[in-house]
Amino acid sequence: MRLTDLHPTGVLAPEVSPESAREIQAWKALAKVIDPEISQPITKLGMVAAVEFSGENIEVVIRLTISGCPMRETISADVTRALEDLVSGNVTVNLQSMTKEQRLALQDDLTGARPKNPFGKDSLTKIYAVASGKGGVGKSTITANLAAGLARTGLSVGLIDADVYGFSIPRIMGISTKPTKVQDMILPPVAHGVKVMSIGLLVAKDQPVVWRGPMLHKALQQFITDTYWGDLDVLLVDLPPGTGDIAISSAELLPDAQLLVITTPESTSSDVAARAGQISIQTHQPVAGVIENMGPMELQDGTVVNIFGSGGGIAVSEHLTSVLEKDIPLMATIPLDPTLRSDSEKGIPSVIASPNCSAASALSKLVHELASAPRSLFGRKLPVSPR
Repeated sequence: MRLTDLHPTGVLAPEVSPESAREIQAWKALAKVIDPEISQPITKLGMVAAVEFSGENIEVVIRLTISGCPMRETISADVTRALEDLVSGNVTVNLQSMTKEQRLALQDDLTGARPKNPFGKDSLTKIYAVASGKGGVGKSTITANLAAGLARTGLSVGLIDADVYGFSIPRIMGISTKPTKVQDMILPPVAHGVKVMSIGLLVAKDQPVVWRGPMLHKALQQFITDTYWGDLDVLLVDLPPGTGDIAISSAELLPDAQLLVITTPESTSSDVAARAGQISIQTHQPVAGVIENMGPMELQDGTVVNIFGSGGGIAVSEHLTSVLEKDIPLMATIPLDPTLRSDSEKGIPSVIASPNCSAASALSKLVHELASAPRSLFGRKLPVSPR
């Protein structure tokens, strides 16, 4: 018996035959298979076209969003695992692709009831825009580790690489897969449990991006509005260094974002980082705190070396506290640790690859602080009125 577009309630009527009961069991099992790009059950997405038993064998027809779906092997393996306990014979997964009409229906189902900008005013997603005054302070490495660490706590996490000219997130996260395009909707690739979008996933590895301000704004806008992010708990945005076009566009497109300011201990870096934090005055985005990277390095004999000096993080914290007239804490000091660099080059954030190294330990503490932090009420109208 072949069933098409069946959505069982899970309640068996007395007259249901044993064969139909097995098919309903199969649909229940398939409902536990989650599409890795959309993060929803494949049954809900209309990807299960048919289920058919033949003795002790079962064949399932799965409609992929596109013929070249990069997750086809993962989906096929997940479907096989979900069904193998239901039969003593073989599980056959027949992969097909959706028609244009089915893709349009899927896009409408996923985005029809959502606002064009899912991270606009009053979004329920906690958004952290990671900023620095200058390059070379490890901003992207810190951002990638925070994203991977937050995902490991069970949160749904997205990461936008907004550093269009100097993108590095794809390499640090170990991503080479291009985003999947379903009609006008972009499905971001997933790495280490994090949904990621970067211009580096759309251009050749060594291709420079030579764009003026309007093009930069359009790219960031597409990352935010044309990408299907689903229901994110946290979105991290890796901003380019400085206070230029992308920083301004980010404030416009992500009005509820909080800034995380990255600096190093040296005064040259901290002076510039303070200016990056002060953009809050113009953009009206709150500064969540300061993160000092490349801090004291402990050698194998226990000697502590301040290779980049000391005091930069607390200096930025105190300066921003004074200028913004609000407590801006030094949230963490990340030790200088070669492991952080080597893991990034392998495409595995240290919070996953080397959780016991000194840098990963400090980052993990920061992850738990961010995960438990309440959403900012900065500039938000509270639902109360005077009596």
